[in-house]
Amino acid sequence: MSTKVLISGASIAGPALAHWLGRYGFEVTVVELAPALRAGGQDVDFRGRTHLTVLERMGVLEELRALGTGGSPMTFVGPDGRRLLHLPAEFAGGDLEVPRGELAQLLHRHSGTRAEYVFGDSVTALEETPHAVRVTFRHGAPREFDLVIGADGLHSTVRRLAFGPERHYVRHLGYYAATWQLPNDLGLPVGGVGLNVPGRLMSVGAAHRDPSRAGAFCLFASPELSYDRHDPAAQRTLVRAAFAGLGWRVPYLLESLDTAPELYFDSISRADVPAWSTGRIALIGDAACGATIGGMGTGTAVVAAYVLAGELARARGDHRAAFDRYEKLLRGYARGCQKGGDRTGPFLAPRTAAGLRFRNALLNRPWALDRMLELGKRVSGVELPDYGRELSRRSTVVG
Repeated sequence: MSTKVLISGASIAGPALAHWLGRYGFEVTVVELAPALRAGGQDVDFRGRTHLTVLERMGVLEELRALGTGGSPMTFVGPDGRRLLHLPAEFAGGDLEVPRGELAQLLHRHSGTRAEYVFGDSVTALEETPHAVRVTFRHGAPREFDLVIGADGLHSTVRRLAFGPERHYVRHLGYYAATWQLPNDLGLPVGGVGLNVPGRLMSVGAAHRDPSRAGAFCLFASPELSYDRHDPAAQRTLVRAAFAGLGWRVPYLLESLDTAPELYFDSISRADVPAWSTGRIALIGDAACGATIGGMGTGTAVVAAYVLAGELARARGDHRAAFDRYEKLLRGYARGCQKGGDRTGPFLAPRTAAGLRFRNALLNRPWALDRMLELGKRVSGVELPDYGRELSRRSTVVG
């Protein structure tokens, strides 16, 4: 009888894990609180040999190359609209940049034939027994699974239920960020043009696929705020308050919040969990080692899905050994990637006028920008087992 695995979360890590587990013959169910896949979000990038190797082994690399944006240039302007700094497309685009929503759809499509997806529901309780995990859902009937994997992001419900309160594991890094879509009534080019003042950035640019649409992105410095993460009205209020009184295109962009089909709003934070598993329950992606922006979280999640599924298949039912090898192989790599998230807020929106002037003066020097581009290409990697070849060889020997 195949191993039954519940994955909580259908963003990136969850469908990527479902893809691999389904390929290895596991019986997979993915539960997602949202009523459907989230279509929006910022473009995401993949960097370095490790990311590209996993995408190639998944069989999705060429499809993603066809979706590639080529990177997104970014221009920073002052209150008078005068250009302060321009960063070329390759600065943030990595080896491959794709729209986040299209990546999610692709992973769902590749995993959907091998996994059961349940949208509009969530886990409310976990009870581990010697042989299974009994899971209670908000809407569906209770079910039992051999293993439960939390792929439900920085604010993971599975982590809270199985490991403890979020405050023990998630650290606020001093900034908040938001993204939303709007009509491109201003005739904006692809890429971002953003107003930058101390502690705040508000940017907007045309969508890569549809120039009639635009995407807004804002980031602001703030101590930790108390608000309902599931209340878009409260989040819109916080964004408006943070950018009140600014000129340029800011009033227009704040007005567009009222008709935005979807708003993403969250703190820039990072998760540090001392152990990624307990008993029959494990964490993956941002739930285990997330950094909201700039920590290569998407690439790390895809790599982690490959390793976790491979180790579970290799372990032949010994989930404890699989969880242990998964964490030992990836923890150092994930921590190295996370460090980028610590610098994102201070880089995009330095808190002081002096900090803004210093960043702009430095990166307006061609040699300094070239140096940063060179450093950005030096992405750490990790040696990955070729699970497909190993498992194929094992089945041939057994046969």
